[in-house]
Amino acid sequence: MSAVELQTQRTDADHLDLAVRLAVENVAAGGGPFGADVVRDGVVVATGVNRVTAQNDPTAHAEVQAIRAACAALGTFSLAGTTLYSSCEPCPMCLASSLWARVDRVLFAADRHDAARGGFDDRAFYELFETPRSEWSVPVQQQRNPTAPAPFDAWLASVQRIDY
Repeated sequence: MSAVELQTQRTDADHLDLAVRLAVENVAAGGGPFGADVVRDGVVVATGVNRVTAQNDPTAHAEVQAIRAACAALGTFSLAGTTLYSSCEPCPMCLASSLWARVDRVLFAADRHDAARGGFDDRAFYELFETPRSEWSVPVQQQRNPTAPAPFDAWLASVQRIDY
């Protein structure tokens, strides 16, 4: 995709079409069927595609890849003032990443039911988060020790910290 083509994308529909096109192209290249783009002031800052199997990285979802690339391009960890466009409804990890990145809004084309039909059933995660942790098949528990607050004490005492 050329720089001119990236910069001429203007409407929400255009940006969603770009995300879908990236996803389809990624499938043709052997990747997963997900694409995303991060936009500020109508200009595409960065794009991402699903690289989970290519990178052997379960966190390499299209949205996370796009967020990482946008932060690198803008030289910041905050994407305030941007919109994340995704070819599909973000999974809980990607949605949380979007919130941590402080994007202004998230728009997506396909939904979790479309993803499930394609073999990507994130519905199980949404349902899991609605279930008490005591009923999860993977234990997620606190085991507090006396040094547990030490990293936060060090953070609060640091003159070099950058709040986020």
